[in-house]
Amino acid sequence: LLLFAGTVFAQQKATITGVPDIPFTSAPNFLKLPPGETLGESVAVATNSKGHVFVYTRSQDTRLFEFDPTGKFVREIGQGLYGFLFAHAVRVDKDDNIWAVDEGSNMVIKFNPEGRVTMVFGRKKEASDEAEPWTRVNPPRPAIDGQFRQPTDVTWDPQGNIFVSDGYCNNRVVKYDKNGRFLAQNGSEKVGKGENEYNLPHGLQVDHAGNVYVADRGNARYVVLDN
Repeated sequence: LLLFAGTVFAQQKATITGVPDIPFTSAPNFLKLPPGETLGESVAVATNSKGHVFVYTRSQDTRLFEFDPTGKFVREIGQGLYGFLFAHAVRVDKDDNIWAVDEGSNMVIKFNPEGRVTMVFGRKKEASDEAEPWTRVNPPRPAIDGQFRQPTDVTWDPQGNIFVSDGYCNNRVVKYDKNGRFLAQNGSEKVGKGENEYNLPHGLQVDHAGNVYVADRGNARYVVLDN
């Protein structure tokens, strides 16, 4: 059975010619955690202007670690934070602020370079909400301003406007100004595959011209929006 599986895998391997290999070097055990600590399920990584590495992990707990350019442990950011429940993405902006997108708490949290919380988008479910995590239902719940349902990513344009993909239960991209004021959204709570519709917007990027690239995972496509 193992031999057969290996043969099938070998037959399916892509054979592309005329494409150069990308050179790389390996750095085994690059990240050096304190004794007794482990990374667990590492889901996101980012770097700042100094080459420091930020790793967002989830296992028994959701944690955000910082390492220097040599991989030496620097600190843990937001230890025990109310908004850390189930990590999904970490980003660092041009001013070295650190942004954590937490799918479990439905929050996007901005830390300054010193590691202090300076801005929060969305909120964690309270006792008065449903006890279980948000799920997709039919018909979908209307999207609510100021609230996410399992967000997935965050990014910015050159002017500092903030974009959040929201995400597993809602199906929209939301735009805020640099001070966190709501400006616009594309998509809605509804799943779709037409224009201005998504099926799990999962990743975001903005180019220098301000165009917004959305990884529309459920539809297996990229969508490009103007600013």
